Amino acid sequence: KRIGEDGLETLLKEILSTAVKLGFIKLAEFKKVNIDTTVQEKNIRFPTDARLYDRLREKLVKEAKRMNIELRQSYEVVSRKCLHRQSSYAHANQFKKARKQTKKLKVYLGRVTRDIRRKMQNSTPLMDKLLGLSDRLLAQKKDSKNKLYSIHETEVECISKGKAHKKYEFGCKVGFVTTAFSNWIIGAKAFHGNPYDGHTLKDNLEQAKRITGIELEQGTCDLGYRQHNYEGPGTIHLVNRLRKKIPRAIRKLWKRRSAIEPVIGHLKQDNRLNCNRLKGKLGDKLNAILSAFNIS
Repeated sequence: KRIGEDGLETLLKEILSTAVKLGFIKLAEFKKVNIDTTVQEKNIRFPTDARLYDRLREKLVKEAKRMNIELRQSYEVVSRKCLHRQSSYAHANQFKKARKQTKKLKVYLGRVTRDIRRKMQNSTPLMDKLLGLSDRLLAQKKDSKNKLYSIHETEVECISKGKAHKKYEFGCKVGFVTTAFSNWIIGAKAFHGNPYDGHTLKDNLEQAKRITGIELEQGTCDLGYRQHNYEGPGTIHLVNRLRKKIPRAIRKLWKRRSAIEPVIGHLKQDNRLNCNRLKGKLGDKLNAILSAFNIS
């Protein structure tokens, strides 16, 4: 936290300048880049309604004991049994029975929340936060916006990327900028609010310019960046195989666009991008840049 996002960008800038001095990369390579986004998953359990109800009830009971609030009932034993039954029924595809157990867990959370509000005289910031999360969790439905997916990481978002093996991912979107021909990472930025890929392009390229000090000439990205809002220097090429009569130089850049995919794969498997353990939105931003250090 002391270093911050700006400090890590400075460190990445120093890594790249050292690489230039030692001859591992040329300054001209910073002018042609590839851009892509991926999901940085947070270190949380897969969120189900039953788990969230039980976990938040546990935290409320723990804080109430610390504040010497005598609850009518804590539901610790029955809630544990109920959660176990719910997971067993869901595993056996007995979803009607599983929903019944989930409803019980929701009732337990509501009772504890109301009991605390009745008996609490002097509140604390943590209790106010937990009660607010309880109201938010009890009110949310299947089609609600800004849903709560984690009790300790409330900023986590659900991102659907259309993958067959993993339909939903829980974390935040991260954009990467790499050199087109040598695959050096010159930009890594986390975005919250699940923005459209094209709307992340401007911030990504501005960060790359801050780090390298060189203006972009040509950038290549996939069709997910259609209708982007970038109006800076350089030209953005969208890979579109259906177009005919494309200059040979542009086609060469198109073929190099997919080189960013294995870089992202290494970031996820080897450099902690697939399980971010740093807390909060600042932790998301720091982990994205730190993951780029080992690849560069």
